[in-house]
Amino acid sequence: MKYVIIIPDGCADEPIDSLGGRTPLQAANLPTMDRLAAEGSLGLANNTPDHLPAGSEVANLCLLGYDPDVYFTGRAPLEAAAQGIALGEHDWAVRCNLVTIEDQTMVDFTADHISNEEGAELLRSAQAELLAKAAAEGDPIASRLEFVPGVSYRNLLIYRGDASTPAPFSSDTRSRAPHDLTDLSVADEFPRGPGSDLLVRLMSESAELFASHPVNQKRIAEGKRPATNVWLWGLGGAPKLPSFQERYGLSGVMITAVDLLRGIAALVGWPRIEVAGATGYLDTDYAAKGRAAVEALDKYDVVCVHIEAPDEASHEGRADEKIKALESIDQSIVAPLYEALQKHGDYRILVTPDHPTFCSTKKHTHGMVPLLISGTGVQPDSQSTYDEIAAGASGRRFDHGWDLMDAFIKS
Repeated sequence: MKYVIIIPDGCADEPIDSLGGRTPLQAANLPTMDRLAAEGSLGLANNTPDHLPAGSEVANLCLLGYDPDVYFTGRAPLEAAAQGIALGEHDWAVRCNLVTIEDQTMVDFTADHISNEEGAELLRSAQAELLAKAAAEGDPIASRLEFVPGVSYRNLLIYRGDASTPAPFSSDTRSRAPHDLTDLSVADEFPRGPGSDLLVRLMSESAELFASHPVNQKRIAEGKRPATNVWLWGLGGAPKLPSFQERYGLSGVMITAVDLLRGIAALVGWPRIEVAGATGYLDTDYAAKGRAAVEALDKYDVVCVHIEAPDEASHEGRADEKIKALESIDQSIVAPLYEALQKHGDYRILVTPDHPTFCSTKKHTHGMVPLLISGTGVQPDSQSTYDEIAAGASGRRFDHGWDLMDAFIKS
């Protein structure tokens, strides 16, 4: 049996007036997903428990069969795993966005999709001017902190502790994801709780440092938004997850352009296939991802393809671009995989987003997402399209999203 999991991140939405009261899934032309829906079974799953963040970090753990109340420690540790950064018992990771804030409003949580090189240069300055100087002046905490550049605006701050100097943070430390603050005031959204004074200080000092930084001066001259400061959030200690092979007896592989998913893959024991042209944005090379997934079927039991583009379109409030992304996923990823699976004998295919992201609010949200399962041994239901309304009408529900993987693989 071959298993394929396709995750169009954040594709679940609500009816939109400009689409005639339809959701993007309903408005998009999705012939292969609709065919799979007609041949298989639809349902709804809740991957974002109300007491946890409605983000990809929780939702994708759930989707892959891991109860977040047991295994989730924070978003940043998952991204640290993606970079091969091992966290010890007393270490913590903090997500570090480069953002654009104007007049206390989160204008852009990506700093206009700042380049890797520009982001790394800003963080080198932050390391030298904020942390190294503080350490030289005798700050014991500063000497244990390191900014780690990642991809574009997605970076990390790592704290290395030990038994005598544990991290100043705890599970009671609260922070807000910057992508949930788009176009909103950040005045009351800074970190709270243990260690939050350190995080807020670094955020404030970075704003002073970046204001006249050459990187930002150049960006402004080119008509781009500057990275006004770092935004620190999603912190946590080292997670411990049993491997997917241990739980399900199957080998798997992840195809994604997003560090969060790379990290989850690393923690569950999946290698990653890095696809040239995969960007994690609207300009990603869908066809290249599709080809890589088809080739991976020869080697792995489970091939998981994650596509960030629908979520990015939602964060920008662009329903038209969300539809284009969904149609590209159907044509260039779902269709070739469906065709290839016919040559591999028994198979199952799962299509589902991790969480809803509404174009109207530009935010992740809690709630059910539509799923379809098709293939060997799957009894068709009466639905013939893949969308939120059809999935809701099917009557099948997974109130605990982590139960879905058992049903997909074992039932």
